[in-house]
Amino acid sequence: MTLDETDSRLLAALQKDAHLTAQELGERLHLSPSQAGRRRQRLETEGYIEGYRAKLNPIRLGLAVQGFIQVHLGTHGPEHSASFARLLATRPEIVSAWTMTGDADYLLRVYCTDLSSLNRLIHDVLLPHGAVAKVHSQIVMDQLKHDSPLPT
Repeated sequence: MTLDETDSRLLAALQKDAHLTAQELGERLHLSPSQAGRRRQRLETEGYIEGYRAKLNPIRLGLAVQGFIQVHLGTHGPEHSASFARLLATRPEIVSAWTMTGDADYLLRVYCTDLSSLNRLIHDVLLPHGAVAKVHSQIVMDQLKHDSPLPT
Protein backbone atom coordinates (compact mmCIF):
# COMPACT_ATOMS: atom_id res chain seq x y z
CA MET A 1 0.00 0.00 0.00
CA THR A 2 1.26 3.49 -0.76
CA LEU A 3 1.21 6.40 1.62
CA ASP A 4 -1.01 9.38 0.97
CA GLU A 5 -0.19 12.92 2.06
CA THR A 6 -2.07 12.53 5.34
CA ASP A 7 -0.16 9.34 6.18
CA SER A 8 3.12 11.14 5.47
CA ARG A 9 2.13 14.06 7.68
CA LEU A 10 1.08 11.66 10.44
CA LEU A 11 4.43 9.85 10.28
CA ALA A 12 6.33 13.15 10.31
CA ALA A 13 4.38 14.33 13.36
CA LEU A 14 4.98 11.07 15.25
CA GLN A 15 8.71 11.14 14.49
CA LYS A 16 8.89 14.53 16.18
CA ASP A 17 6.66 13.54 19.11
CA ALA A 18 5.61 9.91 19.54
CA HIS A 19 3.46 10.86 22.54
CA LEU A 20 0.83 12.62 20.44
CA THR A 21 -2.64 11.43 21.31
CA ALA A 22 -5.27 10.62 18.70
CA GLN A 23 -6.91 13.93 19.64
CA GLU A 24 -3.69 15.90 19.02
CA LEU A 25 -2.96 14.03 15.79
CA GLY A 26 -6.49 14.67 14.59
CA GLU A 27 -6.12 18.40 15.25
CA ARG A 28 -2.82 18.55 13.35
CA LEU A 29 -4.11 16.51 10.44
CA HIS A 30 -7.63 17.95 10.35
CA LEU A 31 -9.15 14.54 11.12
CA SER A 32 -11.36 13.27 13.88
CA PRO A 33 -9.49 11.56 16.73
CA SER A 34 -10.93 8.19 15.68
CA GLN A 35 -9.76 8.65 12.07
CA ALA A 36 -6.28 9.66 13.25
CA GLY A 37 -6.16 6.68 15.62
CA ARG A 38 -7.22 4.25 12.88
CA ARG A 39 -4.58 5.61 10.49
CA ARG A 40 -1.91 5.30 13.17
CA GLN A 41 -2.97 1.73 13.92
CA ARG A 42 -2.94 0.84 10.20
CA LEU A 43 0.56 2.28 9.78
CA GLU A 44 1.72 0.23 12.78
CA THR A 45 0.09 -2.95 11.42
CA GLU A 46 1.58 -2.41 7.95
CA GLY A 47 5.06 -1.98 9.42
CA TYR A 48 5.62 1.69 8.66
CA ILE A 49 5.88 2.30 12.40
CA GLU A 50 8.17 -0.27 14.00
CA GLY A 51 7.90 0.92 17.58
CA TYR A 52 8.32 3.81 19.98
CA ARG A 53 11.47 4.63 21.94
CA ALA A 54 12.69 7.16 24.45
CA LYS A 55 15.67 9.23 23.27
CA LEU A 56 18.18 9.29 26.11
CA ASN A 57 20.93 11.82 26.73
CA PRO A 58 24.26 9.95 26.59
CA ILE A 59 26.15 12.64 28.53
CA ARG A 60 23.63 12.49 31.39
CA LEU A 61 24.14 8.71 31.42
CA GLY A 62 27.91 9.12 31.74
CA LEU A 63 28.64 8.09 28.16
CA ALA A 64 31.07 10.87 27.28
CA VAL A 65 32.73 9.22 24.27
CA GLN A 66 30.88 8.51 21.05
CA GLY A 67 32.88 6.79 18.35
CA PHE A 68 32.76 4.95 15.09
CA ILE A 69 34.84 1.83 14.56
CA GLN A 70 35.59 0.37 11.17
CA VAL A 71 36.24 -3.36 11.39
CA HIS A 72 38.22 -5.20 8.74
CA LEU A 73 37.95 -8.97 8.68
CA GLY A 74 40.94 -11.08 7.75
CA THR A 75 38.82 -14.15 7.25
CA HIS A 76 35.45 -14.11 5.51
CA GLY A 77 32.69 -16.66 5.48
CA PRO A 78 29.24 -17.24 6.89
CA GLU A 79 30.50 -18.76 10.13
CA HIS A 80 32.84 -15.82 10.83
CA SER A 81 30.13 -13.29 10.05
CA ALA A 82 27.66 -15.07 12.32
CA SER A 83 30.21 -15.32 15.11
CA PHE A 84 31.05 -11.62 14.82
CA ALA A 85 27.34 -10.70 14.80
CA ARG A 86 26.85 -12.73 18.00
CA LEU A 87 29.73 -10.86 19.61
CA LEU A 88 28.20 -7.49 18.67
CA ALA A 89 24.87 -8.50 20.17
CA THR A 90 26.51 -9.06 23.58
CA ARG A 91 28.01 -5.58 23.81
CA PRO A 92 25.67 -2.80 25.02
CA GLU A 93 28.18 -0.08 24.14
CA ILE A 94 27.84 -1.01 20.47
CA VAL A 95 24.56 0.72 19.66
CA SER A 96 24.54 0.28 15.86
CA ALA A 97 26.36 -1.94 13.40
CA TRP A 98 26.31 -2.03 9.64
CA THR A 99 27.92 -4.22 7.00
CA MET A 100 29.60 -1.99 4.47
CA THR A 101 30.87 -1.82 0.94
CA GLY A 102 34.36 -0.45 0.45
CA ASP A 103 37.44 -0.95 2.56
CA ALA A 104 35.88 -1.87 5.91
CA ASP A 105 33.56 -4.84 6.38
CA TYR A 106 31.64 -3.35 9.33
CA LEU A 107 30.97 0.06 10.78
CA LEU A 108 30.11 0.22 14.47
CA ARG A 109 28.69 3.15 16.40
CA VAL A 110 29.69 3.02 20.05
CA TYR A 111 29.13 4.98 23.26
CA CYS A 112 31.66 4.56 26.07
CA THR A 113 32.18 6.21 29.44
CA ASP A 114 35.74 7.30 28.61
CA LEU A 115 38.69 6.65 26.31
CA SER A 116 39.91 3.79 28.51
CA SER A 117 36.57 2.01 27.99
CA LEU A 118 36.83 2.51 24.23
CA ASN A 119 40.39 1.18 24.31
CA ARG A 120 39.26 -1.93 26.23
CA LEU A 121 36.43 -2.52 23.77
CA ILE A 122 38.84 -2.41 20.87
CA HIS A 123 41.76 -4.35 22.39
CA ASP A 124 39.98 -6.79 24.70
CA VAL A 125 36.81 -7.51 22.73
CA LEU A 126 37.05 -6.72 19.02
CA LEU A 127 40.67 -7.44 18.09
CA PRO A 128 40.80 -10.84 19.85
CA HIS A 129 37.95 -12.12 17.66
CA GLY A 130 39.39 -14.71 15.27
CA ALA A 131 38.07 -13.11 12.08
CA VAL A 132 39.11 -9.52 12.87
CA ALA A 133 42.28 -8.36 11.11
CA LYS A 134 42.25 -4.69 12.10
CA VAL A 135 40.08 -1.88 13.35
CA HIS A 136 40.12 1.85 12.77
CA SER A 137 38.41 4.07 15.31
CA GLN A 138 37.20 7.63 15.07
CA ILE A 139 36.08 9.68 18.06
CA VAL A 140 33.24 12.13 17.62
CA MET A 141 34.34 15.63 18.61
CA ASP A 142 30.92 17.25 18.17
CA GLN A 143 27.69 16.08 16.61
CA LEU A 144 26.49 18.83 14.28
CA LYS A 145 23.26 17.12 13.32
CA HIS A 146 21.56 14.68 15.62
CA ASP A 147 19.64 11.68 14.37
CA SER A 148 16.70 13.30 12.68
CA PRO A 149 13.37 12.05 11.39
CA LEU A 150 13.33 10.07 8.17
CA PRO A 151 11.95 11.91 5.17
CA THR A 152 8.33 10.94 4.55
